[in-house]
Amino acid sequence: MAETNFIDQIRIHLKSGRGGPGSRHFFRDKLNAKGGPDGGDGGKGGDIVVRGNTQLWTLLHLRYRKHVIAESGMNGSGGGKTGKSGENIYIEVPLGTIVKNEEDGSLIGEITENNQTLTILSGGRGGLGNRHFKSSTKQNPMYAQPGEEGSEGWFVFELKVLADVGLVGFPNAGKSTLISTISAAKPEVADYPFTTITPHLGVVEYKDYKSFIMADIPGIIEGASEGKGLGLRFLRHIERNAVLLFIIPANEESLKTQYDILLNELRQFNPELLVKNRIIGISKTDLLLEEELKEKLEEFKGIDIPLVAFSSHQQTNIDSLKDIIWKELQKVNPIS
Repeated sequence: MAETNFIDQIRIHLKSGRGGPGSRHFFRDKLNAKGGPDGGDGGKGGDIVVRGNTQLWTLLHLRYRKHVIAESGMNGSGGGKTGKSGENIYIEVPLGTIVKNEEDGSLIGEITENNQTLTILSGGRGGLGNRHFKSSTKQNPMYAQPGEEGSEGWFVFELKVLADVGLVGFPNAGKSTLISTISAAKPEVADYPFTTITPHLGVVEYKDYKSFIMADIPGIIEGASEGKGLGLRFLRHIERNAVLLFIIPANEESLKTQYDILLNELRQFNPELLVKNRIIGISKTDLLLEEELKEKLEEFKGIDIPLVAFSSHQQTNIDSLKDIIWKELQKVNPIS
């Protein structure tokens, strides 16, 4: 996926269809020149509906679609015939999309399953035809209801990547190298910060034909919770991950300090993220001697969180990392 093609937030103006007016028709034929009212009802206006689509991974297709207007309902007609309803408009979105009302920021709903639908705006009701207004005192009503107006407003669509495991770490921590090593995903890998500027998903195969989805998300920096760097755009995506894997390079001066900074950014953004199961992964172990690594890992003594040191380049302890990830995933959502 091209980096510039990953769009994870758009604003769009939506308007549902107006209901069709009812008919003021009277029955007439060659044998009855003054029949009673038989005006049919107007058709309902079209709805604006959001629908989940597993074939989509970004909101790019909506980038230049700023206004969406549903079809109005048709007029009622004689013979009690109801006008045709306006066609609903379906807006296809990737799984993990949430929709908010831009005016007050309220959450309209979220899409998490394929073909799941969410009606954002309902079309206006069609007006009643004059046949509904006939009474003992008014045999020939000359009026019918107009159709109801549709609703409209500006809405914000936000994509939050859905994955079992989200990689949390500073730029150049080795997240992209890890996901390219253990899955078929091929994010750009280079030895400089912010190589990854958009999320990548990789399917990781496990034992007995099992698998899980890992998300390589843009690197965090200190102050991300305040919007610095990729900031809130990064933090939004990890809200949907079941397990968070903290990636810290073994050659950092203090591994525990790096971990504490990452943890604090999550806490500042959303304290609920700290409830998620965590794993500490020490990457790039091939850059240190065994004794040096052992000494650095002592910093985590007493911390009751699964920890594994690995090297993506040499592929050491990768199977152990998978085992730990799978064990943590079973705590969240056991699979028989």
